[in-house]
Amino acid sequence: MNTPPPAEAVAGLKYRLQKHLEIIYGPADYSELADELMQTMGLDERCQAPHPHVNHWDQSDNVLITYGDSLVDGNETPLKTLHRFLRERLSGVISGVHILPFFPFSSDDGFSVMDYMEVNPAVGGWEDISAIAGDFRLMSDLVLNHASARSGWFDNFKKRVDPGKDYFAEGDPGADYNAVVRPRNSPLLTEVETADGTRHVWCTFSADQVDLNFANPRVLVEFANIIRHYLEHGVELFRMDAVAFLWKEAGTPCVHLPQTHEVIKLYRTLIEHHTERALVITETNVPNRENLTYFGNANEAHLIYNFSLPPLLVYTLVEGDCRHLKTWMMSMPPAQSGTSYLNFIASHDGIGLRPLDGLLEKQDIDRMLDYTRECGGMVTMRRAREGHDKPYEINIALYDALQGTIDGGRDDYQEDRFVCAHAIMLALEGIPAFYIHSLLGTENDYTRVENTGRARTINRHIWTEEELREALADEGRHHRRVFDRLTRLIALRSTQKAFHPNATQFTMHLGTKIFAFWRQSMDRSQSIFCVYNVTNEIQWVNLSEINLTGTEQWKDLVSGMDYHDQKGVIALEPYQALWLSNRF
Repeated sequence: MNTPPPAEAVAGLKYRLQKHLEIIYGPADYSELADELMQTMGLDERCQAPHPHVNHWDQSDNVLITYGDSLVDGNETPLKTLHRFLRERLSGVISGVHILPFFPFSSDDGFSVMDYMEVNPAVGGWEDISAIAGDFRLMSDLVLNHASARSGWFDNFKKRVDPGKDYFAEGDPGADYNAVVRPRNSPLLTEVETADGTRHVWCTFSADQVDLNFANPRVLVEFANIIRHYLEHGVELFRMDAVAFLWKEAGTPCVHLPQTHEVIKLYRTLIEHHTERALVITETNVPNRENLTYFGNANEAHLIYNFSLPPLLVYTLVEGDCRHLKTWMMSMPPAQSGTSYLNFIASHDGIGLRPLDGLLEKQDIDRMLDYTRECGGMVTMRRAREGHDKPYEINIALYDALQGTIDGGRDDYQEDRFVCAHAIMLALEGIPAFYIHSLLGTENDYTRVENTGRARTINRHIWTEEELREALADEGRHHRRVFDRLTRLIALRSTQKAFHPNATQFTMHLGTKIFAFWRQSMDRSQSIFCVYNVTNEIQWVNLSEINLTGTEQWKDLVSGMDYHDQKGVIALEPYQALWLSNRF
């Protein structure tokens, strides 16, 4: 028998929900709608007031990003194969797993959802999802902006019946939408024949991904029910996909609107009153200053993707110059307690270029794009407001993106450069996330691109379990070496208090060839100086410039080497990483 929640917790929650609803929909009495949202989430039976500014993570937390079928064996559902790989190879190393959309879908490798309440039988069932959630913190996508044109909701939209009749955003084909920010070049509006005539639905991403109408409170309630369903199957982290485009309003860019931010805050309120440890992550692939707004006042997203990091870090390592990376890093505000950055340098998507706005000059970006094409990558374009196409993202496996330098081409340092990139990411303020294909050193998959006709599949290889087992068993193959080197660094990081996601971070200035920063644990007991050679030549570092405290003993955690002479000079090999610590 459930214990009724404290009356003050219920009253406080209802008050907060009504305030959110007033901002979303305008002044009115939302008592009944607030009650319905609470009942839908089961918060009339269980309700706990969350504690503000609590970090539900520490230095041992990290995330693996993978599709449900990135690994298959043919004799069982892919989620079972994935779970076995996670238990056997990554138990005690990886703490969280982001399984990319595992629902029935019609396109976009899962992001055109047909049924939010079911698991795609091609990858497994809810029992597989719950089993993985029992061993790892599970992140699931919450695809809020759009649903599949083949979903039950959209079938009902065309039939003009509920649920679905008014679930999708519509537009006027005669209206001026030039101000609307678009991530794609496809038409914004798609003509659809319905039971009561022709309608034009809003499609930010593709004609198969029809934008949902959150101006209809019934859609808001539907997703509250979906969220509860995921929580009950063990999901603890909710990745709000493409959420920046959620609210549509004529005469605006239809991105980052106040109602969008408030919908996120409302869902966070519901989620953390249900499960305080559960987190909201916003996926907003936009310029850096815009991305930062999704923290709100530590009352919106718990985590935001650090979208500027991947292209900046790739540029730094292939150019051999860290000045732009340092400038960006100095501009990043420390995350408040209860919030953090989610750091990544590769994912299922390409390397986004919009987050470079204001950070790199056009000629620098063009040089990187030319280099990428020489490495076998592709560049996806988007239509800018000015009416011409602009580069939107680089499509390439990260391992291949780091095979050489812009000026020198391919060299012998691909693996070291690749590991150095991850050593930088691991030490930065925030929680690190690893794409499974980076952890495995997977290369460009041209066959998938040819079969699908989509550039993004170059970085969405599917391993058979037998192939992967052979690759990881062979010490002569880079897959084995990369996996061993990265998992060692991950395990090493997880024991360092100075690498807590919210520990102090200061950028250091050791020239353009050496990227360096200082981390200090929140109790000030541990300092780690993180020093990286970002070039393919030996660089000399004066330890006196790092300002190591003479009364302390210092050791490089990566190599195990002691440094007794705090005024000495050391030679950093190409792409070598130092984690100089006073606690080891």
